[in-house]
Amino acid sequence: MEAGIVGLPNVGKSTLFNALTSSQSAQSANYPFCTIEPNEGIVSVPDERLQRITKYVQPKKVVPAILKLVDIAGIVKGASEGQGLGNKFLSHIREVDAIIQVVRCFEDPDVIHVDGHIDPISDMETIETELMLADIDMLQTALPKAERAARGGDKEAILRVAGIGACLEQLSKDLPLRTLEMDEKERKAINSFGLMTAKPILYIANVDEDDLEGKGELVEKVRQYAAERGTNVVPVCAKLEAEIAELDETDRQEMLDSVGLPEPALHQVARAAYATLGLQSYFTAGVQEVRAWTTPLNATAPEAAGVIHSDMQRGFIRAEVYTLEDLETYKGEKEIREAGKLRVEGKTYIMKDGDICHFRFSV
Repeated sequence: MEAGIVGLPNVGKSTLFNALTSSQSAQSANYPFCTIEPNEGIVSVPDERLQRITKYVQPKKVVPAILKLVDIAGIVKGASEGQGLGNKFLSHIREVDAIIQVVRCFEDPDVIHVDGHIDPISDMETIETELMLADIDMLQTALPKAERAARGGDKEAILRVAGIGACLEQLSKDLPLRTLEMDEKERKAINSFGLMTAKPILYIANVDEDDLEGKGELVEKVRQYAAERGTNVVPVCAKLEAEIAELDETDRQEMLDSVGLPEPALHQVARAAYATLGLQSYFTAGVQEVRAWTTPLNATAPEAAGVIHSDMQRGFIRAEVYTLEDLETYKGEKEIREAGKLRVEGKTYIMKDGDICHFRFSV
């Protein structure tokens, strides 16, 4: 699962990406399209539960969950018609599972805005419009072929035609496809199109250093816009976060204290992106390692075991599960077993965020 970072040129996308991935690459030039190919990076997802577990299980290493991010070059008005670098970048967005849109909420005369003025709502609407227009073009192009196959009795094509019709109707109302409730079979029939406005979205408000909590007027506008669309907003000063990311642990904490932040705002971004992707974590805990593993929400125990190794899913027998609260109460797995708190779950068990597991399997 991966998220793509998008936005207009010069809103701080690459600065945010470099900070998130602790990239030490040279800063990009201050002009549109400096990111020619999408950069990819891996981000750890901070989770204080890992440290809580290691109070009772002393492992050789601790491994957090990770998230893959793709930095996609700036989109401009008319991208769906080939303006700027156009469809080349739109195609990169089709390949990701969720969108993180960076919205400029800071003033800086040295950083040129592509439209000449700061208006985060206009920026958000520009991106949404371009993605909707690109989705319309994709659907209209695919429809004739699907209709021909449907006339021949192809059941999959019949579902695809119905799905395309529902999507085009929604887009004709200027509504993104993530707001459309669809029949699940129709949705699966059009999944291969990679429709961009169907993807979940998270907004990052890139703020000034004097508005780290995002209480300014521009951020409030972004929050209202996002709330109307059922999405979340995280305020971040990408410039400051990039500076913090380059420091060692001691200096980093000193800087955080000096600006009144309990943790880097990037930690909030990583967790929010993880949630936007519809992901959750379960843990394995032993002397070799304590590790967070990533599963989609509503994954079954065998599917969760398969994240570790496909053989574990194929030969799944049972999951032995306990909670962090049990561990903190009884101080160890042996004591949890003796207290009768270790649960034995079968193939239909739906994993819960924070489960601590052992999987039994045979192949």
